Amino acid sequence: MKFQSSRADGICIIKVDEHRIDAAGAIDFKEGVRTQLDGWEGRVVLDLSLVEFIDSSGLGAVVAVRKMLGAERNLELCNLSPPVEKVFRLTRMDRVFVIHPNRPEPLRDAV
Repeated sequence: MKFQSSRADGICIIKVDEHRIDAAGAIDFKEGVRTQLDGWEGRVVLDLSLVEFIDSSGLGAVVAVRKMLGAERNLELCNLSPPVEKVFRLTRMDRVFVIHPNRPEPLRDAV
C-alpha cells in the first residue's frame, strides 16, 4: 500500500495513495500507517481523498490505527469520497472519528 505524508505545525497528514482499503490490503494499510508514524507524537490526520471503496476489513484497519495511537491521541480523517463517507455514516463511525471536509491548515496544499 502506498502513502504520502506531510508534517507541519504538529500535524502529520498521511494520504492513502490507493483506491481501495479492503480485506486484501488491510494488514498492509495498518503496517504502512505505523511506519509513517514511527516516532511521531503529534496530531494525525488520514487523507482518504483517493479512496473510493472501503469494506469492513478496511474500516477495521482504520479503527486499529486509532487504537494504536492510544487514548491520548485521536485519529482524524479528511477528504472522504461520498462512498467512503457513506460507509462511515452507516456504521456510525462518523461519531467516533473527527471528519474534516478538507485538509486542516497549514497542510491544505501539501501532497
